[in-house]
Amino acid sequence: MSADTSTHTALVMPPGNSQPVPAATDDDVAAPSRSSVILGLLSVYLIWGSTYLAIHFGLKGFPPFVMAGGRFLSAGLLIYLWLRWRGVRPPNLAQWRDCLVMGLLLLGMGNGLVTVAQQTVSSGIAAVAVASMPVWAALFGLAFGRRYNALEWSGVVVGFIGVLVLNAGGELGGNLSGAAALLLAAAAWAFGSVWSRGRKLPPPFMATAAQMLCGGALMLVFGLLRGERLTAMPPADAVIALVYLIVFGSIIGFGAYIWLLNNVRPALATSYAYVNPPIAVLLGALLAGESVTGHTVLALVVILSGVVLISRGGRPPPGTVRPVTRTPG
Repeated sequence: MSADTSTHTALVMPPGNSQPVPAATDDDVAAPSRSSVILGLLSVYLIWGSTYLAIHFGLKGFPPFVMAGGRFLSAGLLIYLWLRWRGVRPPNLAQWRDCLVMGLLLLGMGNGLVTVAQQTVSSGIAAVAVASMPVWAALFGLAFGRRYNALEWSGVVVGFIGVLVLNAGGELGGNLSGAAALLLAAAAWAFGSVWSRGRKLPPPFMATAAQMLCGGALMLVFGLLRGERLTAMPPADAVIALVYLIVFGSIIGFGAYIWLLNNVRPALATSYAYVNPPIAVLLGALLAGESVTGHTVLALVVILSGVVLISRGGRPPPGTVRPVTRTPG
Protein backbone atom coordinates (compact mmCIF):
# COMPACT_ATOMS: atom_id res chain seq x y z
CA MET A 1 0.00 0.00 0.00
CA SER A 2 4.00 2.92 -1.32
CA ALA A 3 3.11 2.55 1.05
CA ASP A 4 2.88 3.79 -2.26
CA THR A 5 1.15 3.08 -3.13
CA SER A 6 0.77 4.57 -4.48
CA THR A 7 -2.11 3.96 -5.27
CA HIS A 8 -3.57 1.91 -6.86
CA THR A 9 -5.41 1.03 -9.34
CA ALA A 10 -6.27 -1.70 -10.28
CA LEU A 11 -4.90 -4.59 -11.50
CA VAL A 12 -4.28 -6.00 -14.67
CA MET A 13 -7.10 -8.13 -15.41
CA PRO A 14 -10.21 -8.77 -13.56
CA PRO A 15 -8.94 -7.35 -10.42
CA GLY A 16 -9.06 -3.83 -11.07
CA ASN A 17 -8.51 -2.59 -14.42
CA SER A 18 -10.95 -1.77 -16.85
CA GLN A 19 -11.95 -3.58 -19.73
CA PRO A 20 -9.54 -6.23 -18.88
CA VAL A 21 -6.33 -4.87 -20.16
CA PRO A 22 -4.33 -7.91 -21.07
CA ALA A 23 -0.93 -8.12 -19.53
CA ALA A 24 1.87 -9.22 -21.79
CA THR A 25 2.47 -12.94 -22.12
CA ASP A 26 5.56 -14.86 -23.09
CA ASP A 27 4.21 -15.29 -26.62
CA ASP A 28 3.01 -11.82 -27.49
CA VAL A 29 5.55 -9.45 -25.93
CA ALA A 30 7.10 -7.17 -28.53
CA ALA A 31 10.69 -6.79 -27.49
CA PRO A 32 11.21 -3.34 -25.93
CA SER A 33 14.70 -1.93 -25.61
CA ARG A 34 16.76 -3.29 -22.74
CA SER A 35 17.36 0.21 -21.38
CA SER A 36 13.61 0.94 -21.34
CA VAL A 37 12.89 -2.23 -19.37
CA ILE A 38 15.66 -1.50 -16.88
CA LEU A 39 14.41 2.06 -16.42
CA GLY A 40 10.83 0.85 -15.93
CA LEU A 41 11.86 -1.76 -13.38
CA LEU A 42 14.06 0.67 -11.48
CA SER A 43 11.13 3.07 -11.37
CA VAL A 44 8.72 0.63 -9.74
CA TYR A 45 11.42 -0.89 -7.54
CA LEU A 46 12.87 2.33 -6.19
CA ILE A 47 9.86 4.65 -6.31
CA TRP A 48 7.34 2.24 -4.82
CA GLY A 49 9.95 0.96 -2.39
CA SER A 50 10.56 4.52 -1.18
CA THR A 51 6.96 5.65 -0.70
CA TYR A 52 6.83 4.23 2.83
CA LEU A 53 9.78 6.44 3.75
CA ALA A 54 8.13 9.43 2.05
CA ILE A 55 5.00 8.84 4.14
CA HIS A 56 7.23 8.77 7.24
CA PHE A 57 8.57 12.24 6.45
CA GLY A 58 5.22 13.59 5.27
CA LEU A 59 3.65 12.76 8.61
CA LYS A 60 6.04 15.21 10.26
CA GLY A 61 3.84 18.01 8.94
CA PHE A 62 0.51 16.55 7.83
CA PRO A 63 -2.18 14.51 9.60
CA PRO A 64 -2.60 11.03 8.06
CA PHE A 65 -5.94 11.09 6.21
CA VAL A 66 -5.56 14.70 5.10
CA MET A 67 -2.13 13.91 3.68
CA ALA A 68 -3.19 10.66 1.97
CA GLY A 69 -6.41 12.22 0.70
CA GLY A 70 -4.66 15.29 -0.65
CA ARG A 71 -2.06 13.10 -2.28
CA PHE A 72 -4.46 10.96 -4.27
CA LEU A 73 -6.97 13.69 -4.99
CA SER A 74 -4.20 15.84 -6.50
CA ALA A 75 -2.66 12.97 -8.49
CA GLY A 76 -6.05 11.74 -9.67
CA LEU A 77 -7.10 15.20 -10.82
CA LEU A 78 -3.87 15.73 -12.77
CA ILE A 79 -4.20 12.36 -14.52
CA TYR A 80 -7.93 12.87 -15.17
CA LEU A 81 -7.45 16.33 -16.74
CA TRP A 82 -4.58 15.06 -18.88
CA LEU A 83 -6.64 12.13 -20.14
CA ARG A 84 -9.67 14.32 -20.89
CA TRP A 85 -7.38 16.73 -22.77
CA ARG A 86 -6.23 13.76 -24.85
CA GLY A 87 -9.84 12.87 -25.62
CA VAL A 88 -10.32 9.87 -23.30
CA ARG A 89 -13.95 9.46 -22.34
CA PRO A 90 -14.86 9.81 -18.66
CA PRO A 91 -16.29 6.82 -16.76
CA ASN A 92 -20.03 6.26 -16.95
CA LEU A 93 -22.22 6.19 -13.84
CA ALA A 94 -21.79 2.44 -13.23
CA GLN A 95 -18.01 2.73 -13.66
CA TRP A 96 -17.85 5.66 -11.22
CA ARG A 97 -19.78 3.52 -8.72
CA ASP A 98 -17.30 0.65 -8.98
CA CYS A 99 -14.36 3.05 -8.83
CA LEU A 100 -15.88 4.55 -5.68
CA VAL A 101 -15.99 1.13 -4.00
CA MET A 102 -12.45 0.35 -5.12
CA GLY A 103 -11.25 3.78 -4.04
CA LEU A 104 -12.72 3.15 -0.58
CA LEU A 105 -11.17 -0.32 -0.19
CA LEU A 106 -7.85 0.08 -1.98
CA LEU A 107 -7.01 3.66 -1.10
CA GLY A 108 -9.27 4.80 1.71
CA MET A 109 -8.75 1.72 3.86
CA GLY A 110 -5.64 0.26 2.24
CA ASN A 111 -3.36 3.27 1.91
CA GLY A 112 -5.16 5.38 4.51
CA LEU A 113 -4.65 2.86 7.29
CA VAL A 114 -1.01 2.31 6.32
CA THR A 115 -0.52 6.06 6.71
CA VAL A 116 -2.27 6.00 10.09
CA ALA A 117 -0.13 3.06 11.23
CA GLN A 118 3.07 4.87 10.29
CA GLN A 119 2.41 7.42 13.00
CA THR A 120 3.59 4.77 15.47
CA VAL A 121 5.24 2.11 13.29
CA SER A 122 8.43 2.43 11.25
CA SER A 123 8.27 2.58 7.46
CA GLY A 124 10.19 -0.70 7.16
CA ILE A 125 7.82 -2.59 9.44
CA ALA A 126 4.84 -1.17 7.52
CA ALA A 127 6.27 -2.43 4.24
CA VAL A 128 6.88 -5.90 5.68
CA ALA A 129 3.32 -6.13 7.02
CA VAL A 130 1.82 -4.96 3.73
CA ALA A 131 3.80 -7.63 1.88
CA SER A 132 1.27 -10.14 3.27
CA MET A 133 -1.46 -8.75 1.00
CA PRO A 134 -1.33 -11.66 -1.53
CA VAL A 135 -1.90 -14.07 1.36
CA TRP A 136 -5.12 -12.27 2.30
CA ALA A 137 -6.15 -12.11 -1.37
CA ALA A 138 -5.78 -15.88 -1.64
CA LEU A 139 -8.13 -16.39 1.32
CA PHE A 140 -10.72 -13.91 0.05
CA GLY A 141 -10.59 -15.68 -3.29
CA LEU A 142 -12.26 -18.67 -1.65
CA ALA A 143 -15.41 -16.62 -1.10
CA PHE A 144 -15.49 -15.86 -4.83
CA GLY A 145 -15.20 -19.49 -5.90
CA ARG A 146 -11.44 -19.73 -6.36
CA ARG A 147 -9.88 -23.15 -5.73
CA TYR A 148 -6.25 -23.63 -4.83
CA ASN A 149 -3.66 -26.34 -5.30
CA ALA A 150 -1.31 -27.69 -2.64
CA LEU A 151 1.49 -25.25 -3.49
CA GLU A 152 -0.82 -22.25 -3.11
CA TRP A 153 -2.16 -23.53 0.21
CA SER A 154 1.41 -24.00 1.38
CA GLY A 155 2.05 -20.36 0.49
CA VAL A 156 -0.99 -19.22 2.47
CA VAL A 157 0.16 -21.15 5.55
CA VAL A 158 3.77 -19.93 5.27
CA GLY A 159 2.61 -16.36 4.69
CA PHE A 160 0.45 -16.34 7.79
CA ILE A 161 3.27 -17.82 9.84
CA GLY A 162 5.30 -14.81 8.71
CA VAL A 163 2.50 -12.46 9.81
CA LEU A 164 2.41 -14.16 13.21
CA VAL A 165 6.19 -13.87 13.51
CA LEU A 166 5.98 -10.15 12.71
CA ASN A 167 3.25 -9.55 15.28
CA ALA A 168 4.65 -11.83 17.97
CA GLY A 169 7.59 -9.67 18.87
CA GLY A 170 9.66 -6.66 17.95
CA GLU A 171 8.09 -3.34 17.11
CA LEU A 172 4.57 -4.61 16.41
CA GLY A 173 4.51 -6.92 19.40
CA GLY A 174 3.64 -4.08 21.79
CA ASN A 175 1.80 -1.87 19.32
CA LEU A 176 -1.72 -3.23 19.04
CA SER A 177 -3.19 -0.25 17.21
CA GLY A 178 -0.39 -0.14 14.63
CA ALA A 179 -0.57 -3.90 14.04
CA ALA A 180 -4.36 -3.79 13.66
CA ALA A 181 -4.20 -0.89 11.20
CA LEU A 182 -1.60 -2.63 9.03
CA LEU A 183 -3.40 -5.98 8.97
CA LEU A 184 -6.73 -4.30 8.17
CA ALA A 185 -5.05 -2.25 5.44
CA ALA A 186 -3.62 -5.37 3.77
CA ALA A 187 -6.92 -7.22 4.13
CA ALA A 188 -8.96 -4.31 2.69
CA TRP A 189 -6.60 -3.97 -0.26
CA ALA A 190 -6.77 -7.71 -0.89
CA PHE A 191 -10.57 -7.79 -0.68
CA GLY A 192 -10.87 -4.82 -3.02
CA SER A 193 -8.55 -6.50 -5.50
CA VAL A 194 -10.54 -9.74 -5.48
CA TRP A 195 -13.90 -7.89 -5.58
CA SER A 196 -12.78 -5.90 -8.61
CA ARG A 197 -12.53 -8.96 -10.83
CA GLY A 198 -14.95 -8.82 -13.71
CA ARG A 199 -15.94 -5.18 -13.14
CA LYS A 200 -16.31 -3.21 -16.36
CA LEU A 201 -14.01 -0.35 -15.56
CA PRO A 202 -12.71 2.33 -17.92
CA PRO A 203 -9.26 2.00 -19.52
CA PRO A 204 -6.34 1.57 -17.09
CA PHE A 205 -5.23 5.16 -16.66
CA MET A 206 -8.79 6.50 -16.46
CA ALA A 207 -9.65 3.77 -13.94
CA THR A 208 -6.61 4.83 -11.95
CA ALA A 209 -7.62 8.49 -12.04
CA ALA A 210 -11.21 7.73 -11.02
CA GLN A 211 -10.12 5.53 -8.10
CA MET A 212 -7.66 8.19 -6.94
CA LEU A 213 -10.31 10.90 -7.14
CA CYS A 214 -12.87 8.83 -5.23
CA GLY A 215 -10.46 7.44 -2.65
CA GLY A 216 -8.71 10.77 -2.16
CA ALA A 217 -11.97 12.65 -1.66
CA LEU A 218 -13.23 10.04 0.82
CA MET A 219 -10.02 10.19 2.86
CA LEU A 220 -9.93 13.97 2.86
CA VAL A 221 -13.54 14.26 4.05
CA PHE A 222 -13.03 11.54 6.67
CA GLY A 223 -9.88 13.23 7.94
CA LEU A 224 -11.64 16.57 8.29
CA LEU A 225 -14.62 14.96 10.04
CA ARG A 226 -12.31 13.29 12.58
CA GLY A 227 -10.77 16.67 13.36
CA GLU A 228 -7.57 16.56 11.32
CA ARG A 229 -6.32 20.09 10.66
CA LEU A 230 -3.12 21.84 9.66
CA THR A 231 -2.32 23.92 12.71
CA ALA A 232 0.95 25.31 11.34
CA MET A 233 2.89 25.54 8.12
CA PRO A 234 4.36 22.05 7.47
CA PRO A 235 8.16 21.86 7.44
CA ALA A 236 9.94 21.75 4.10
CA ASP A 237 10.80 18.05 4.28
CA ALA A 238 7.12 17.14 4.82
CA VAL A 239 6.04 19.27 1.85
CA ILE A 240 8.75 17.75 -0.35
CA ALA A 241 7.67 14.27 0.76
CA LEU A 242 4.04 14.96 -0.18
CA VAL A 243 5.01 16.33 -3.59
CA TYR A 244 7.18 13.25 -4.12
CA LEU A 245 4.26 10.97 -3.27
CA ILE A 246 1.99 12.81 -5.71
CA VAL A 247 4.37 13.10 -8.66
CA PHE A 248 6.56 10.02 -8.31
CA GLY A 249 4.60 7.55 -6.18
CA SER A 250 1.17 8.11 -7.69
CA ILE A 251 1.85 9.28 -11.26
CA ILE A 252 5.29 8.28 -12.55
CA GLY A 253 5.45 5.01 -10.63
CA PHE A 254 2.11 3.80 -11.88
CA GLY A 255 2.85 4.99 -15.41
CA ALA A 256 5.99 2.84 -15.40
CA TYR A 257 3.99 -0.09 -14.03
CA ILE A 258 1.36 0.11 -16.77
CA TRP A 259 4.09 0.31 -19.40
CA LEU A 260 5.79 -2.79 -17.97
CA LEU A 261 2.53 -4.73 -17.87
CA ASN A 262 2.10 -4.16 -21.58
CA ASN A 263 5.69 -4.71 -22.65
CA VAL A 264 7.25 -7.47 -20.52
CA ARG A 265 6.22 -10.77 -18.98
CA PRO A 266 3.78 -10.42 -16.03
CA ALA A 267 6.22 -12.19 -13.71
CA LEU A 268 8.83 -9.51 -14.42
CA ALA A 269 6.39 -6.58 -14.25
CA THR A 270 5.09 -7.68 -10.86
CA SER A 271 8.46 -8.59 -9.37
CA TYR A 272 8.26 -5.31 -7.43
CA ALA A 273 6.22 -7.25 -4.84
CA TYR A 274 9.40 -9.06 -3.76
CA VAL A 275 11.75 -6.09 -4.12
CA ASN A 276 9.81 -3.20 -2.54
CA PRO A 277 9.77 -4.47 1.09
CA PRO A 278 13.57 -4.98 1.36
CA ILE A 279 14.13 -1.57 -0.28
CA ALA A 280 11.70 0.05 2.17
CA VAL A 281 13.47 -1.57 5.13
CA LEU A 282 16.90 -0.51 3.83
CA LEU A 283 15.86 3.10 3.11
CA GLY A 284 14.19 3.40 6.50
CA ALA A 285 17.40 2.28 8.20
CA LEU A 286 19.71 4.49 6.11
CA LEU A 287 17.66 7.70 5.88
CA ALA A 288 15.36 7.65 8.90
CA GLY A 289 17.53 5.85 11.45
CA GLU A 290 15.03 3.00 11.84
CA SER A 291 16.34 -0.12 13.52
CA VAL A 292 16.28 -3.40 11.62
CA THR A 293 16.15 -6.40 13.94
CA GLY A 294 16.70 -10.04 13.12
CA HIS A 295 13.04 -10.55 14.03
CA THR A 296 11.95 -8.17 11.26
CA VAL A 297 14.25 -9.78 8.70
CA LEU A 298 12.96 -13.25 9.60
CA ALA A 299 9.33 -12.13 9.24
CA LEU A 300 10.13 -10.55 5.87
CA VAL A 301 11.80 -13.71 4.56
CA VAL A 302 8.93 -15.95 5.72
CA ILE A 303 6.20 -13.68 4.32
CA LEU A 304 7.91 -13.29 0.94
CA SER A 305 8.48 -17.07 0.81
CA GLY A 306 4.72 -17.54 1.17
CA VAL A 307 4.06 -14.98 -1.56
CA VAL A 308 6.47 -16.79 -3.88
CA LEU A 309 4.70 -20.11 -3.27
CA ILE A 310 1.28 -18.58 -3.94
CA SER A 311 2.59 -16.94 -7.10
CA ARG A 312 4.21 -20.10 -8.46
CA GLY A 313 1.28 -22.31 -7.52
CA GLY A 314 -1.19 -20.02 -9.23
CA ARG A 315 0.82 -19.62 -12.42
CA PRO A 316 -1.62 -19.85 -15.34
CA PRO A 317 -1.09 -21.97 -18.41
CA PRO A 318 0.84 -20.33 -21.26
CA GLY A 319 -1.20 -17.75 -23.16
CA THR A 320 -3.54 -16.83 -20.30
CA VAL A 321 -3.58 -13.66 -18.24
CA ARG A 322 -3.36 -13.53 -14.47
CA PRO A 323 -4.53 -10.68 -12.27
CA VAL A 324 -1.93 -8.51 -10.69
CA THR A 325 -2.20 -6.10 -7.82
CA ARG A 326 -0.27 -3.21 -6.45
CA THR A 327 0.14 -3.03 -2.70
CA PRO A 328 -0.91 -0.11 -0.50
CA GLY A 329 1.99 2.22 -0.21
